[in-house]
Amino acid sequence: MKKLFQYTLLILSLALATSHASSQINDRAALADLKVGQAVFLIDIADAKKMNFYLEVIQGTFKGMQAQGVTPDFLMVYIGPSVQYLSTSPTAEIENKHSAVLMEIETNVEKLAALGIKQEICAVATRAFGIDNKTLLPDLNLVGDGFISLIGYQAQGYHLVPVY
Repeated sequence: MKKLFQYTLLILSLALATSHASSQINDRAALADLKVGQAVFLIDIADAKKMNFYLEVIQGTFKGMQAQGVTPDFLMVYIGPSVQYLSTSPTAEIENKHSAVLMEIETNVEKLAALGIKQEICAVATRAFGIDNKTLLPDLNLVGDGFISLIGYQAQGYHLVPVY
């Protein structure tokens, strides 16, 4: 019984130490006096699971900034093979290979839009990958050229966050 009590105390002290340590983890130095964090995320990922993972990470980044008192002003630009996963009518090959994760991607695109994150998709990429623009997920804004968007947003003060 004494060992159980000691073990319980050890677990509790570790839990408290971990809790205290995690409450100290923040981005204070990087954020300093920043009021608004402007970022344009370049999404250029060929792997559906990896892309979905990063869509979730970006949501966490948005919420993390908010929690630290900075207003996130995020944009996303999908280019390259990423566009294959952003259609309501993916090719048979994409559907067969990634059907489960495609639903998750669609849900995450909706969640990002609900946070107020603008999302653009490159027409050069949709053309290159044979995606019918009429089948794009509804929360996406089709633009002529994702690179032009990136150049324009950076000129407006947005900071590039490449996601490959």
